[in-house]
Amino acid sequence: MPQILIDHSPELDFDQAGLAAEVHQLITEVIDTKVADCKTLFRPAARYAVGDGSTGEALVLAQIKILAGRTTEQRAELTARVLAVLQSRIAVPAAICVEVTELDRDTYRFVHHAGR
Repeated sequence: MPQILIDHSPELDFDQAGLAAEVHQLITEVIDTKVADCKTLFRPAARYAVGDGSTGEALVLAQIKILAGRTTEQRAELTARVLAVLQSRIAVPAAICVEVTELDRDTYRFVHHAGR
């Protein structure tokens, strides 16, 4: 169920597979889910801006979507831990944002589609 969407500056060089594996594992430590249920999508942005552009910072925007019902404390812990992972894996100056949002249990659906 957790969906991890990571938008980032296109020139940013980091270990995406390692980052996904680490984030998937830590999510299981904070909320009741399995690594196999975590899904991460990396999306390099064609263009981006940080402030007036003079700092030269890269940009990373991470959104973690989880099913509704977790406590504010759990969501805050997840935010802090993902932020720490991103900081440890990004070696260049960067503006990093992390947000945890909730998916509505009544309307969210997920399947492993085997194809036709």
